[in-house]
Amino acid sequence: MIATPAAKMPTFRDPAGSVFRFSDRILRVVHPDFNVELEAFLTTRTAREAVESGRLISSERLSPNALPNLDLTGAVYEHERVPFPSYPYEWPAEMLHTAGVLTLDLALNTLDEGYGLKDATPYNVLFRGPRPVFVDVLSFERREPRNPAWTAYAQFVRTFLLPLLANRDLGWPLQQTLSGRREGLEPEAVYRSTGALRRLTPPYLTLASLPTWLASSRREEASLYHPKPAASPEQAGYILRSLLNGCRRQLNAVGPGSGGDSTWSQYLDRKSLYSPQQLAEKEAFVREALELTRPATVLDAGANEGHFSLLAARTGAAVVAIDTDPVVVGSIWRRAYSENLDIQPLVVDLTRPTPACGWRNQECASFLDRAAGAFDLVLMLALMHHVVVTERVPLEELLALAAEISREYMLIEFVAPEDPMFQRIVRGREALYSHLTRERFETAAQAHWELVRSKRITGLHRWLYLYRLRRART
Repeated sequence: MIATPAAKMPTFRDPAGSVFRFSDRILRVVHPDFNVELEAFLTTRTAREAVESGRLISSERLSPNALPNLDLTGAVYEHERVPFPSYPYEWPAEMLHTAGVLTLDLALNTLDEGYGLKDATPYNVLFRGPRPVFVDVLSFERREPRNPAWTAYAQFVRTFLLPLLANRDLGWPLQQTLSGRREGLEPEAVYRSTGALRRLTPPYLTLASLPTWLASSRREEASLYHPKPAASPEQAGYILRSLLNGCRRQLNAVGPGSGGDSTWSQYLDRKSLYSPQQLAEKEAFVREALELTRPATVLDAGANEGHFSLLAARTGAAVVAIDTDPVVVGSIWRRAYSENLDIQPLVVDLTRPTPACGWRNQECASFLDRAAGAFDLVLMLALMHHVVVTERVPLEELLALAAEISREYMLIEFVAPEDPMFQRIVRGREALYSHLTRERFETAAQAHWELVRSKRITGLHRWLYLYRLRRART
């Protein structure tokens, strides 16, 4: 968990320690009883290689005098800061799947060095661009050599396997499944939602049906959670490795397909109003804006399949691309991952952004808290009319929100009421938006922004504007 600045959260999630934010630093306080074990793990080959490859967060122990203004009990470690933290309920299925792959990889790699994962939740993972990084170093613990059980197996099933399965086959959005259930889905919930035939076929049989039948046929006994020791450490290691490899096969079996179709997928290719020449005009304006502003960080709001996110990332920017459609967000992730581009795509609705949640709403920050002043450039291309018309958000509010998120620049596309897409979404309510002229838009923008350049797209009732904040944040 990450708490508010200069405030440490209670350690109720993990008695071994807690994480808090102090200014721009991410610190972890480790209880004295667990520090020796953590130090030993961080020196293992697995930990060193995972840190070097970027799959495990780096950790540096601080001297007792490094933070004289903080009253802390225990060893203090500083972690490298992940530029834009996100949470499982904001990920497409592709990102949840790759977070599961990372979790199993680390669990398997630590076996030979005598360690195991005591928990297996996607909340242990953040993303740097499209690549996952495991951030909870206290999840690794010494395991009893003859213990053949993985205590985190049920949690892995609930938080990775069942949500992915229900998303793919039953259409349950990950955003609803994981935002309302920190510990994921119970097998009984999936079992009740499937037919008799499906309950008897893999992977439903092993992940949902058998656990449900066994739970109803036996009483909960403490002995169930204390498995019989294996005959030897070698046998225990073999059983554990087999279990983890089985989890990998199950994870691949419930993973998302290579693609899908939705209202907004393949938009520029098949559904867009733009001709190739008009799209080239738009691309040229965006490219020139990127060359002029040279942003280090970009938010692409309403990214669709990431055409302009990719363009920004190829100029060297770190991009967060958001859209409401998990299918197109997943396609952005696949492209960014395969091309090693610094794009983190998230399923976020800017008109209903992710709220803060967890204990006292302090465990997971809201999207707007994380985004405030975090981006040098905010892209809002072909978005404004959807926000203003479909969601009925006042134009002035959208422009003010952009000013809160951007440190300096905004590139926005104004779509006039005469535009065919605008008329399509208005659905006979044209009179309500007759006032939404280009002049009205330009006047509204002046409250926060000063114009750098603008251009009308030839043959369309659409204009592109590059704005700069009147008082850019420093």
